[in-house]
Amino acid sequence: MSANLARAALTAQGAIAEAALRQAERPAALSPDPFHVAPALTDVMGRLSSQPERLVRAQADLFQRYLELWQSAARKASGETVEPVVSPAKGDKRFNDPDWAENPVFDVIKQSYLLTSNWLNALVSDVQDVDPMNKRQVEFFMKMLTDAFSPSNFLASNPAALREAMSSQGESLVRGMENFAADLQRGGGKLSISQTDYEMFEIGRNVATAPGKVIFQNEILQLIQFQPTTEQVHEIPLLIFPPWINKFYILDLRPENSMIRWLADQGFTVFVASWVNPDQKLAAKTFDDYMHQGIYEATDAAMAQAGVTQVNTVGYCIGGTLLSSTLAHMAAKGDKRIASATFFAAQQDFAEAGDLLLFTNEDWLSDLEKQMDAGGGVLSGKTMADTFNMLRSNDLIWSFFVSNYLMGKEPKPFDLLFWNSDQTRMPKALHLFYLRKFYGENALAKGELVMDNVKLDLSKVKTPVYVQSSKEDHIAPMRSVYRGAKLFGGPVTFTLAGSGHIAGVINAPVANKYQHWTNANLPDTPEAWMDGAKETPGSWWPHWAEWLKAKSGGMVEARDPAKGKFKPIEDAPGSYVKVKS
Repeated sequence: MSANLARAALTAQGAIAEAALRQAERPAALSPDPFHVAPALTDVMGRLSSQPERLVRAQADLFQRYLELWQSAARKASGETVEPVVSPAKGDKRFNDPDWAENPVFDVIKQSYLLTSNWLNALVSDVQDVDPMNKRQVEFFMKMLTDAFSPSNFLASNPAALREAMSSQGESLVRGMENFAADLQRGGGKLSISQTDYEMFEIGRNVATAPGKVIFQNEILQLIQFQPTTEQVHEIPLLIFPPWINKFYILDLRPENSMIRWLADQGFTVFVASWVNPDQKLAAKTFDDYMHQGIYEATDAAMAQAGVTQVNTVGYCIGGTLLSSTLAHMAAKGDKRIASATFFAAQQDFAEAGDLLLFTNEDWLSDLEKQMDAGGGVLSGKTMADTFNMLRSNDLIWSFFVSNYLMGKEPKPFDLLFWNSDQTRMPKALHLFYLRKFYGENALAKGELVMDNVKLDLSKVKTPVYVQSSKEDHIAPMRSVYRGAKLFGGPVTFTLAGSGHIAGVINAPVANKYQHWTNANLPDTPEAWMDGAKETPGSWWPHWAEWLKAKSGGMVEARDPAKGKFKPIEDAPGSYVKVKS
């Protein structure tokens, strides 16, 4: 045990020293406020300090709760069966180990932490008469802070980690520090916590395996046409625009949950845009470029390949924001090439956007701009990954910190987390425009966004629209997506799925998981919509497919990607998707 503890300590010290030397090679001023929360914190705490009576009541309440905890602990120690004073929230997995409830010491540690963290978070959330964005920013920061100080994140107060260390005679700590050193090495001196076994997956071999051909490409995308699986297909093909922040194969992780394969089985000709992972040569690409070279050129190619004059389209997340903007541009130009548009977890109105909104003030954008300038005009994929991980820190940071380093375990193979870590770079001009115009100014929803010298008005869009949202989506919340659905001027079908931003969308019917809600009407508020909605168990895909079939024309002979107008460039999934950041 002693030898292993010494080995673990030396491994950690060596890794930290090497990381410090690497950082010294590229010196940068340490920001005293890396989360840019100081002004908001001053506002909120200033308001709290002006209400001393409220602080006194809150402190008295916390003291009373601690008295209850000590009385409960004393009764439990004497052999009584007592209910906990406070319990973890539903879905909180940090305290699943039985010792957190059965061992009186760890039970008190757990409940003491929960009392204090709940008290701190409630103290902030109950503040009145402060700027709503300041309050939201401090709430997020306080939640992040209290999550970081959870006793489950420390060896001395984590019963599972202590038990593993004792039973392995300290070997688990040696393995953990070796994992820690490897993650520092992989991150180039910055900690890059492994979430899965990255060596187990290869794009085109065991993820992104749906057969097809790349039939068109330009600077920013490859257009993939997938192999049909039915003898006949609907006349009007389907073209999907995923987010360019991630790669398209979230739609094709495994055969059993592949949306691309499922759509082919329903008789649709499926095209997907595989966005480039941009480097410095594409740093000047703009939102207008992504509209023209993305939506316009891809729809041109898909129509020519299929021999039709219209396509149905899908926009997922930021791909949906681009598609919405392009629909408004087409409406202004009288272009009717898009027969219908479906949106997966996509926002048009950002007034009630998710927590990414907290990372879009000018302080954050100034930092991002400096990072992009230092990177030759592109934002690194790791920066994007770190931001998304912070939004769900318990699931995507601390759970792996505990498992990898305190328990010494190797991350398990998980295709979704492999995809999640496969982030792309962002061109400076495109990314800053998106953050400022959409998150910052909400220009599209206000009718103030100008693209290609055209002022965009979503109310002029008469194209039939299907809007999917997810109940637990933290990136594109249901209220935000619903506000966007109300902006379109044509017929809109709104559907709410169970789960979140990914699982809510990628929920194959065969899994028989979650549920969805439908309502033919679109009342003024999401609450009114929910009041009239019908809940149905399982995936929302069949509901959408029936809607889509009605917009897809008659049946024609299945289209072979190798026999269309365009000569195939290469097999799916293409080469763009394989470029690593």
